Amino acid sequence: MNQDDHQSRPILELRERVQPELLELIKQQRLNRLCEGTCFRKISTRRRQDKFWYCRLSPNHKVLHYGDLEENLQGQIPHDSLQEKINVADIKAVITGKDCPHMKEKGALKQNKEVLESAFSVLYESDEYLNFIAPDKHEFCIWIDGLNALLGKEMSSALTKSDMDTLISMELKLRLLDLENIQIPEAPPPLPKEPSNYDFVYDYNQQT
Repeated sequence: MNQDDHQSRPILELRERVQPELLELIKQQRLNRLCEGTCFRKISTRRRQDKFWYCRLSPNHKVLHYGDLEENLQGQIPHDSLQEKINVADIKAVITGKDCPHMKEKGALKQNKEVLESAFSVLYESDEYLNFIAPDKHEFCIWIDGLNALLGKEMSSALTKSDMDTLISMELKLRLLDLENIQIPEAPPPLPKEPSNYDFVYDYNQQT
């Protein structure tokens, strides 16, 4: 398919039709990743020794479990080993970047662009915050998308846009395999005129 085919009205309508299904697929992937959990690094101005903590979403998507770790462990951490929890129903908002409380408190980190772009906070209950520094940009997008999905908000990260473009491209190619080298019309063909009579229709009520 060339570029003109991608901009034709039937293709654009097909894209709109498949987008909700693919968006739901991305949403489920994000929530599954939150259920697996992530190891986060704690911020320390002394930097004598890195400290870590772990956070994961419960399988029923109702609770965030978290707790301190002795080291940067690989793999999932069981719920019962995480000492703290936040009910998803108590989460009020997700804050990112320079608006996060832990970015405002530590003035030295304001100059660290990488840390600033990886920071996010969960506001819950009245005025409590759970503060995060994502290990990388990919994990940042996963958590922001997942948390927004839990709150019923739009997943607007660059990763979601990239995933959506990839999935739509694959879906269109699969659905249009049988139309290869066939020109796709801009508009559907006109409806034929009604016949002058319907004598060709079999009458089941007719006695034989």
